[in-house]
Amino acid sequence: MDPESVARATRVPHGGTTDSTVLDFSANTNPVRPDGVDEVYAAALSASTRYPDDDYPAFRAAAADYVDCDADDVVPTAGGLEALRLAFEVTLAPGDSALVPEPSFGEYEREIRLQGADAVSVPHDEVLDADPSPHDVAVVCTPNNPTGELAETDRLRAFAARCRESQTTLVVDEAFLDFTDAPSLAGEPGVVVARSLTKMFGLPGIRAGFAVAPGTLGERLAVARRSWSLSTPAADVGAYCMRQTEFVDATRRRVANERARLADALSAQFDVFPSDAPFLLCDVGDRDVNAVVETARERGVAIRDATTFPTLDSHVRVAVKRPEENDALLDALADV
Repeated sequence: MDPESVARATRVPHGGTTDSTVLDFSANTNPVRPDGVDEVYAAALSASTRYPDDDYPAFRAAAADYVDCDADDVVPTAGGLEALRLAFEVTLAPGDSALVPEPSFGEYEREIRLQGADAVSVPHDEVLDADPSPHDVAVVCTPNNPTGELAETDRLRAFAARCRESQTTLVVDEAFLDFTDAPSLAGEPGVVVARSLTKMFGLPGIRAGFAVAPGTLGERLAVARRSWSLSTPAADVGAYCMRQTEFVDATRRRVANERARLADALSAQFDVFPSDAPFLLCDVGDRDVNAVVETARERGVAIRDATTFPTLDSHVRVAVKRPEENDALLDALADV
């Protein structure tokens, strides 16, 4: 990390609220978590009087099965964002260049600039057609946050091949990919995949995730990773959750059904972006975004002001939750 760049850095706004009196649609986390998590957590807490095994064999094995890669290529991290920081730390130096989609997750640009590198933006729907050769790193988010579209697998693999040819490291953020049936790019040469367990399993406070990269790139990540990068509860709960395939399948079906229902209802008021993710981006048109957000909150629902994303000036983002919660969202946004 570049000390001079840190002095110029700022924090990035995110969704999520600590106000338990409102329904939180501003963060894209599953409102349901797998059965049995409480018991796994309690047992792990009892075992937390000792340091965890820094090899994390059970977690890495579960992660490898979850994304279909070699367990030796899995690098445990305290959430997906930690995986992204690790990827940029081992691939970027001051003066380097990184290609990033826009609008997309705001932490990409921040983390890149913390390394003293330059973030070069390209429209999110053009990134797979961009020339990676001038850049040291290229970033793809699939499905993209906040727009929600999934990158076509063939196009993404073709872009990965072009990145390899130009010796550009490709960083793929798959934080929401497990809400789809698309394959992971985990294990692809020259690619760092960043995964989060926050969204699918509804446990943002656990802080569990991982990076995947093969070969020398994976070795660099493994060396740079902090020792004991996961707490014992995070490692044990994470490994348990990734084995809950029926839960994942049920969540995908619910989200797909409810997303379609919400999109249809909200399109009567707003311009709703097509989405493959557990959220919808809505253009509210001539309405004042602050007024829309505040009115929804007064009616007991928190939604994300998406104008904090570059290029979005009249947008909000809403999560997709359970039917009864989604009904409350629709009531809160009625006639805003």
